Amino acid sequence: MEEQAGDAVEPVSGSVTEDEAARGERLSKRRMAYSFPAFFGLLNVGLILTAIALVLFKTPNHLAFGGTTGFAILLNTAVPALSVSVYMWILNAVLVLLGLLFLDRRAVLWSAFASFALSGYTSLFEWLFPVTQSITGDLWLDVCFAVLLPAVGSAIVFDIGASTGGTDILAMILRKHTDIEIGKALFAVDVGVVVAAIGLYGPRVGLYCVLALIGKTFVVDGFIESIRQRKVCQVICSHPREVEEFIVKKLGRTATVTQGWGAYSGRRVTILTSVLSRREAMKLRLFVRAMDSGAFITITSSSEIIGRGFRGVN
Repeated sequence: MEEQAGDAVEPVSGSVTEDEAARGERLSKRRMAYSFPAFFGLLNVGLILTAIALVLFKTPNHLAFGGTTGFAILLNTAVPALSVSVYMWILNAVLVLLGLLFLDRRAVLWSAFASFALSGYTSLFEWLFPVTQSITGDLWLDVCFAVLLPAVGSAIVFDIGASTGGTDILAMILRKHTDIEIGKALFAVDVGVVVAAIGLYGPRVGLYCVLALIGKTFVVDGFIESIRQRKVCQVICSHPREVEEFIVKKLGRTATVTQGWGAYSGRRVTILTSVLSRREAMKLRLFVRAMDSGAFITITSSSEIIGRGFRGVN
């Protein structure tokens, strides 16, 4: 598709007022890091989803597929005198103590909070929903939600740069004091929990635990990519100056301006490239289409954007 030639676009900075510049700076800082209330709120949302899945779907079906929650379910089966939440309190207390002994206290602070908060939410939901058997009567459906809810919760927590605590503290200790590959060590722990589940609950439940362990990894990765997804927009139109001003002044973003030539007509065109959120990309598309019905717009997705104005990969 060929477009009319566009004049070279002059920098917009000269036409940006002090108020617009200050607004853009505030937006940039807000995008790069969550405020404390947002961070704290999202962390707790992720922990609540994990606790709900544990109480309603994992514990009644003995779905022990890794982490402190898996250990707690196994211990509850071996010694049912104590609830899963009590075992979680004990396990997390031991891990936090080890973290305080072998790690910097600041490094372990949020992981310790997450560990105890997850234990607390589990205790709360055990009291609110005293479930002892499947609430659906369908093990496959329970497995799906036992994977989906904590996967969404973990994705939210990982996206803000935090963790759900528990075995993450063990990973931090191993990273600091040994040459053991963290991923392999934690995977070995998860596999050990699943093997124990097969021995305790039989092959049917055990194999569901294997599927859940594999599925959770893919679901977490998928949700993290979805959360971080941004739109790379390229615009070729007859009024590039107006588009650049809209991106800078209205969206609080910037753009890269390049020159190109139409292969058929040989005409010179101006190409604007900008990385935006989904909502911003929609606003840009509507603006450009209203201004120039013949504009050429390409929008592609990217889940890894590193640079000023983006949180990047945590």
